[in-house]
Amino acid sequence: MNHLTKIKYLFLVMIGGYLMKLSFRWYGEDDPVKIEYIRQIPTMDSIVTAIYDVPVGKVWSMESIKSLKSKVEDSGLNFDVIESVPVHEDIKLGRGDRDKYIENYKQNIINLGKAGVKVICYNFMPVFDWTRSQLDKELEDGSTALVYYKEQVDKMDPLSGELSLPGWDSSYTKEDLKDLFEAYDKVGEDGLWDNLEHFLKEIIPVAEANDVKMAIHPDDPPWPIFGLPRIITDEESLDKFLKLVDSKYNGLTFCTGSLGSGTFNDVPKLIDKYAAQERIHFMHIRNIKLLEGESFEESAHVSSYGSLDIVAIMRALHKNGFDGYLRPDHGRMIWGETGKPGYGLYDRALGAVYISGIWETLQKENNK
Repeated sequence: MNHLTKIKYLFLVMIGGYLMKLSFRWYGEDDPVKIEYIRQIPTMDSIVTAIYDVPVGKVWSMESIKSLKSKVEDSGLNFDVIESVPVHEDIKLGRGDRDKYIENYKQNIINLGKAGVKVICYNFMPVFDWTRSQLDKELEDGSTALVYYKEQVDKMDPLSGELSLPGWDSSYTKEDLKDLFEAYDKVGEDGLWDNLEHFLKEIIPVAEANDVKMAIHPDDPPWPIFGLPRIITDEESLDKFLKLVDSKYNGLTFCTGSLGSGTFNDVPKLIDKYAAQERIHFMHIRNIKLLEGESFEESAHVSSYGSLDIVAIMRALHKNGFDGYLRPDHGRMIWGETGKPGYGLYDRALGAVYISGIWETLQKENNK
């Protein structure tokens, strides 16, 4: 804990504690989870959402942003975090119209800043976001969960034209995917880092001017998939990323499940380090059960159900005076609920209350 963080921590404890801001992902009017139900979760502060009907690389209109903001605030929750503003592949590849798409991205930051948004989550993963081999694996208790079994992934052919994975843009044709895979093969990790640095040097000054903190999401899982490079994976890469533009507006969405699926990552230690630097702007809390090799199953949030120590994770945040945004990440499907895999109401609500209970305990321990 640095000197300024320690002063902040002691002051907040002295006046009765500080609050991390509990939030919940909502996919808009088409989400099976109703926003009024989210509002009923104890200590819920904010909705995490986005504009989903605008193509990647285009500018979000102020009208659509204001409409979404009104829906959220009319429910009694805050409109502070956007997840995500997607980054166009031309920016990641450093080709074609990347400068045009970067200018559009800057305008989105400006527009969201005008609407009062405080944090934008995004990622720099090639082609697709988080990857799982199955979305409805039945666990021992009868619930279903997202899983990543390496032997299943190794048998998949992403260029077959028949593969549909979470985070995969379904608008890509077989030819599009082939071109993208060839392009990323030429760019490689070094080129992807160069293109990320260019992007950050363009957008972070705009984020600073509009008081919007940018928070990159780590690669999920944190290793190359189908030969595509992935670069936000471990402590070394996180350090490198934060040094590309050394600004508090260039920070992290720290996802415990993404980084935790790599056995090489000590999640509480990493949180302690980056929370002390005040570079964690957004937390995704979920638990996973590590299996042999590069396989894992998503589990209930409670520590004993997976391989991550959620209490230690929350303690690291509390120790460093974390007062940013946090949401319970992927949940199982339980109690007969159907809907978007990983994003049902019930298990994420249980996770939210579990997280709040840990936080209250830590607060009271420090106030004794």
